[in-house]
Amino acid sequence: MQKLELKKVNKIFGAKSNQVQALKEVNFEARSGEVTLILGPSGSGKSTLLTILGGLQQPTSGEVWINGERFDGKKGKAADAFRLDHIGFVLQSYSLVPYLTVNDQFTLVDKVKKTGQIDKQTFQGYIDRLGIDKLRHKFPGELSGGQSQRAAIARALYANPDFILADEPTAALDSERVAEVGQLFKDIAEKAEKAVVIVTHDLRLREKADRIYQLVDGQITIEKS
Repeated sequence: MQKLELKKVNKIFGAKSNQVQALKEVNFEARSGEVTLILGPSGSGKSTLLTILGGLQQPTSGEVWINGERFDGKKGKAADAFRLDHIGFVLQSYSLVPYLTVNDQFTLVDKVKKTGQIDKQTFQGYIDRLGIDKLRHKFPGELSGGQSQRAAIARALYANPDFILADEPTAALDSERVAEVGQLFKDIAEKAEKAVVIVTHDLRLREKADRIYQLVDGQITIEKS
């Protein structure tokens, strides 16, 4: 079973009188086959938590483990390679390359990750469910917020990671699309044996979650397990 864990993670920004503790003694677990939600208001530390899970930030103290291997100590190329093989991000900024079409976003993945991408038939199924097949030749500047969000989800899925980390992936979507994307994440977790972690304040996703955490003022509690 694939597993992503945080053990007693703290994250502190600033120093002395300007010091802010964003995360406080956080223990967390996400497992393959499950959708895990991290719910909390804006400013609660959700995005900080997600970037630490994915190795984009280091904790001030505590440990990050992926599949039984310590991740927070990895740096440079070793960290990049490990992240490329195991983790797919869907960030609030979408992170689409502005001068590449939607199709070319996927080609870019092929250039940095030579093997292990998802098979074409399965990926086309995801493209169809996300409703972006007709957007393949458009540039990010020609897409709406919701379309950009769905393209970013597709790009994360294309790399075929063990863990999908999504930051507010439904923020720009209407209720019908939220239901579709929520079910897609659920199906990916169960059928492809992935661990899906979603940080959000969108309560419409609750029914798709196997595990729910609440994060308030940097402190985490488990609501459903």
